[in-house]
Amino acid sequence: MGVDTSAGTSNAVGGECAVISAVRTGDADLVRTLLHEQSDPDDLDAAFCLAVRMHAGHIAQLLLQYGADADRGRPEDLISLSEGVDSGSPALFETLLDQGNARGYPEAELLEARDLARRWHETGTEAELRRRTGSRDALVRTRVQDDEYSSVDAFTLGGATVRDGHGAILTFVEDLIGARTSFEELAVRALAHAGQENHATWNSVTILLGSRGDETTWTAAAALRTDPDPSRRLFGAEVLRLTHLFDDSDEDAFAGPALDVFTDWSAEETDVSVLTEILVALGEHIDSRAEAALLPHAGHPDARVRRAVAQGLGEWSSPPALSDDAREALVRLTADPDAVVRRAACSTLAQARDDDPALGDVLAAALGDADRLVQLTAVHGLAVHDNVRCVEAARLLGPLRRGSLEEEHCLDAVRRYEWRHARP
Repeated sequence: MGVDTSAGTSNAVGGECAVISAVRTGDADLVRTLLHEQSDPDDLDAAFCLAVRMHAGHIAQLLLQYGADADRGRPEDLISLSEGVDSGSPALFETLLDQGNARGYPEAELLEARDLARRWHETGTEAELRRRTGSRDALVRTRVQDDEYSSVDAFTLGGATVRDGHGAILTFVEDLIGARTSFEELAVRALAHAGQENHATWNSVTILLGSRGDETTWTAAAALRTDPDPSRRLFGAEVLRLTHLFDDSDEDAFAGPALDVFTDWSAEETDVSVLTEILVALGEHIDSRAEAALLPHAGHPDARVRRAVAQGLGEWSSPPALSDDAREALVRLTADPDAVVRRAACSTLAQARDDDPALGDVLAAALGDADRLVQLTAVHGLAVHDNVRCVEAARLLGPLRRGSLEEEHCLDAVRRYEWRHARP
């Protein structure tokens, strides 16, 4: 059964290195910070094996990214593929696959994992957990982050904790063994988690379908545009968006159809979640029609929609510089009531290849924002636009917050500005 990990703080204890101590407490943020600061190979390998035994898939993935070598561990230091399925953690299962692809899992073991994942998924996490534990106690259900991008629900009963990512695990295994599951079956699998933002099963299904890049999948997804259920419309919109996003062919065959679909759809969609997905999709197009479809939503009452507009408006819509309408909308959004929207607007202005000096004044005004991330984005934007005000602004931010990638990114831009202007 899976063992859920919870966040906490940790220092090295009992002669144990700091990374292993952080893994033992399940503190993914501290693990990331320590990995950024040090990377002793022996410590990383031992920490990886510990993370796997604890069923801490997200942490195990981090350790692999920073150089842990699963092949240096002994098989008995890890867990079986079936135990990975039972955990219900897609992050843990993917980690075992990463480790196992080097060692080579027999096909029979992969098929066994597929069948086990299907049993969990079709029976239901709670029902299967009750069958295994025999417990009739009240179930405790909590939402947990499973990896950097996806979350799942953790079910605790009878002293055991299992995550409900078996649909995602099933999707991974099917793809790995070359089984092409139908659009309809995959849609049902994902929609079982409708309304659960960034659930691992929903994410794995939409990514798989988006990567197929075929007309059959496109047609099936596009047909959901008129479905009365907003969850099904959202699913269709996300598959269409990812189909275009993942198309790296020279023909870019889905660019035109996607722009046509999303431009028309954006004018008629009433559900906020679906509209947000559509606007995100429009922001991924290099076409002035995308900008024209985004602008009417800049004053939408929902912050998620305004954020999508702020992210989607950019110089790629009207090269070589921002259009007057896009610039005006972004300037307004830098003063939005929502901090995430303000940050998105500042970020888009920072990336714009626009020499208008007034944009420097807009970014400088954001230096006084109450939100530190908005301040950081404004400093970064000033540095990118080669504005001297970035140096003093960075100094006023104070020392870096340990382990913050945002702060590192911001101050790196300031250092590059200083290096450019220090050259003879």
